[in-house]
Amino acid sequence: MTREPASTWLEANQRYLMACLRVVQEALKDHAAKGERHPVERNLSGEPATGQTQVREAAELLTEPASIDVLAASFGLSRFERNVLLLCAGMELDSSFAGDCAAAQGDPNRRYPTFSLALAALAEAHWSALVPSAPLRYWRMIRIDPGHELSTSPLRIDERILHYLTGIHCPDEHIQEIAERVEPPGEAIPSHRPIVERIAGILSRGQEARVHPVIQLCGNDQGEKPEIAASGCVRANLRLHSLRAGDIPTSPSERATFGRLWEREAILGHSALLIDYDEIDNPEIKRCILSLVEGLQGPVFLAVREPMKLSRRPTLCLEVQKPDTKEQKALWVQALGEDAWERNGMVDRLVSQFNLNGRTIERASHEALGLFRTTDSGNRDQGSRFGDLLWDVCRLMVRPRLDQLAQRIEPVPTWEDLVLPESQKQILREIAIHVRQRTQVYDGWGFAGKSQRGLGVSALFTGESGTGKTMASEVLANELRLDLYRIDLSQVVSKYIGETEKNLRQVFDAAEEGGAILLFDEADALFGKRSEVKDSHDRYANIEVSYLLQRMEAYRGLAILTTNMKSALDAAFLRRLRFVVQFPFPNSSQRQEIWQRIFPAGTPVQGLDVTKLARLNVAGGNIRNIAMYAAFLAADARSPVTMGHLLGAARAEYGKLEKPLSAAEIAGWQ
Repeated sequence: MTREPASTWLEANQRYLMACLRVVQEALKDHAAKGERHPVERNLSGEPATGQTQVREAAELLTEPASIDVLAASFGLSRFERNVLLLCAGMELDSSFAGDCAAAQGDPNRRYPTFSLALAALAEAHWSALVPSAPLRYWRMIRIDPGHELSTSPLRIDERILHYLTGIHCPDEHIQEIAERVEPPGEAIPSHRPIVERIAGILSRGQEARVHPVIQLCGNDQGEKPEIAASGCVRANLRLHSLRAGDIPTSPSERATFGRLWEREAILGHSALLIDYDEIDNPEIKRCILSLVEGLQGPVFLAVREPMKLSRRPTLCLEVQKPDTKEQKALWVQALGEDAWERNGMVDRLVSQFNLNGRTIERASHEALGLFRTTDSGNRDQGSRFGDLLWDVCRLMVRPRLDQLAQRIEPVPTWEDLVLPESQKQILREIAIHVRQRTQVYDGWGFAGKSQRGLGVSALFTGESGTGKTMASEVLANELRLDLYRIDLSQVVSKYIGETEKNLRQVFDAAEEGGAILLFDEADALFGKRSEVKDSHDRYANIEVSYLLQRMEAYRGLAILTTNMKSALDAAFLRRLRFVVQFPFPNSSQRQEIWQRIFPAGTPVQGLDVTKLARLNVAGGNIRNIAMYAAFLAADARSPVTMGHLLGAARAEYGKLEKPLSAAEIAGWQ
């Protein structure tokens, strides 16, 4: 009779596994019978057969090695350890094994396998298979039920191992809970292809030599790193899993257990692990990450902004950059899917402002298209409306990182609210032009090809407090439709060496994606004159200033510094600023103009004389405080705002400034 061929490897593997189980089962029966003859079974040809014969016949049907053989070779199992594992697997796959175990142990209640039974019934038995460092227990392939002696405790096969033996890939449930599978993307963009190919080569050589360096994916673009790693893994016939850093066990024993389970999974599932080291700021968890990585032996990726030093494992650093301008443009066109959006210059505007990776571009396009289809009536300029909508979606998507590091200001004032001499307003308009046209000049006209230095747009706003420096920043943010962030210097400057640069780096890196406007208020506190080096403190203070200068020159957005004392700034620092705007103390006519605009249209006023109000010798910020104070007084009195309310408010503001309110300033108010 001709043997029936197996239709798939899975079927052939299961047939081979059952044949191997039959060999173990025969050993149990032989031990129970102590030499008594048993009815023999017949093979597919009708001849008397033993388990070994069935194993040979099943092996001929395999197109690839059986799971049990691969597992035994991968983990270095002896013949005895292999059969112990099969003994435990038989309990789950064949109901007759329970009776055979009871018969072999001479006790109808002991219907389970034990080490004692295995040592007595299986060939080539050795006690060393029982020790914790031996493969069966080290790799958690079998579990020993508590409450008994080691040799008589019931044994159970681990569920992950059981599924693997049957040919089914089902990752360990503990791994699945915290390590997410990273699906490989489509074709990598041109600038990332060399990195992908290099990763594939490193992984392939590591599998051959069984020595894997930790691959550090460095750079500011965290979004592209999982896809690049996954692409490299596919070329090396590996799967990639991403481990959430916050889920890493902090207990050393739990971390060791997880590490062992992951190494087992890496071998069984041909997998690599990716950990985002910069995902969290908790130093303790970061130490746990490094401890875990140092203890692992399989392929591991670390997503980091700066290279990390490892002491116990070789490491290799690969720099990952965002797609360049040309690639981002192609990604936008591909994601949007319609040439109409490209023709009106919208894609060029997006690329000039936002520095996004492929994943973010795809998400932004999908969200904006969905919103547009549900809100557009089709009666207006669709291209313009969609462009504005997509712009705002991009702004929202790049906010989260920077929101954690700085205070976002919602800009309200417009050019009409800004009272300044025309020369200062013209400089502000030119700042907006430089931000809006920088891509055309740098990339389109080739200035960036001449030098990468000095491409950042930076401005110094100098003048007394309340003269409009912050308001001007808001006006620019409104004009350019950009987010404005005030940098809290108390959170940036640190007494610890290197921490100030680290904090500045985080701010600039987070702002790069959306080119947000950065406002360093009272900048002289951080960027004062570089001192003469007299000690180590002076030397590191100068390093901080130098680092800031470098980042401002490289920053693709607009950085605004404000100060009350221009003289406090270092001359070298001033040379690197593209714009310097002097905000003068407002004269009488300018103060009169501010008073004319200070009250909203909905505020009831009565008998106000802006000429008399302009005699108050205060800046615009103080004028606003006085107007608002007077509005509260009037609201409480249930009357319009009058000169009397403003007089009381002016006295309060002058008292706060520790400044006398002269009779000349309030002459004729009442």
